[in-house]
Amino acid sequence: MINSSDFVKRLEKILEYYGITATAFAEKLDFNRSTISHLLSGRNKPSLEFVMKLLQQFPEVEMNWLLFGKGSFPTIPENRNAIAAPKQKPIAAEDLFSNKNNVEADKTVRSNQNSETIERIVIFYRDGSFNVYQN
Repeated sequence: MINSSDFVKRLEKILEYYGITATAFAEKLDFNRSTISHLLSGRNKPSLEFVMKLLQQFPEVEMNWLLFGKGSFPTIPENRNAIAAPKQKPIAAEDLFSNKNNVEADKTVRSNQNSETIERIVIFYRDGSFNVYQN
């Protein structure tokens, strides 16, 4: 049986992790905002359709973690020997072209030029959507 208050906490953790609002989350899953609001308030329990759409749109979410709190979020990569990249404060796209962050962004780009090649670039939008550009 799903514990509603624990499920709400896990749902809030997903929203926080992706940095999206409940409205953007509802749009991404193609659900009514009221449905998401009722889930977040604990009024309603998630439907199978909701869970399946969430798992499809957010592959880092494990079903056992979402429903029962078992496992981890985000999922641990398959290659456990890989060294995780340190978390850095993301630079917004509009800030890349402003003078205040150009020096910091330029240093980041230059420091990565010699050691690694770029695999992909992901641009996140405030509405929760994103574009992936892959080599």
